[in-house]
Amino acid sequence: MPNLIFAGFGGQGVLTAGLIVAQTAMNNEKNVTWIPSYGSEMRGGTANCNVKINDGKIASPFIKEIDILIAMNMPSVAKFESMVVPNGTIITNKSLIKDYNFRSDLKIVEVDATAIAEEASNPRGANIVMLGALAASGDLFDKDVMGSGVEEFFASKGRNNPKNTECFVKGFETSTVIKK
Repeated sequence: MPNLIFAGFGGQGVLTAGLIVAQTAMNNEKNVTWIPSYGSEMRGGTANCNVKINDGKIASPFIKEIDILIAMNMPSVAKFESMVVPNGTIITNKSLIKDYNFRSDLKIVEVDATAIAEEASNPRGANIVMLGALAASGDLFDKDVMGSGVEEFFASKGRNNPKNTECFVKGFETSTVIKK
């Protein structure tokens, strides 16, 4: 099962996106660890979280090799690309990551997350757009499982925002695999 890192600027919802994936995995009877990394990042620096998913026991919550990187901004790609395993996946926010020369041994999935969230009048929904692209990548959960995970996460918090569903679906439908 995969090792994931969600990374972006503080306030982009990368910790929440990681929690949604972790909760979805637990709801599907997987073992999970979720480790956030933040501090001054909450004031605009790079924030990230590690998510490990496994059928069996997880020996350590720390990640040395990344199977899937969800990168919301350019500093996140610069910081973590070298840790992505050969044939691993990077899901990028095309709104903020442009003209980057990725390693040739990676699967790159692009989605215009920030623009899609703004078009949906849900500016805090770019992370949910990225989860739609994650589902479209085929590297973790399919559309139905991930979509249900998003809905269940917010329902458990007493929040129901139909615009999150719109962001998720648009992310799924508009993501593009550009390398593999």
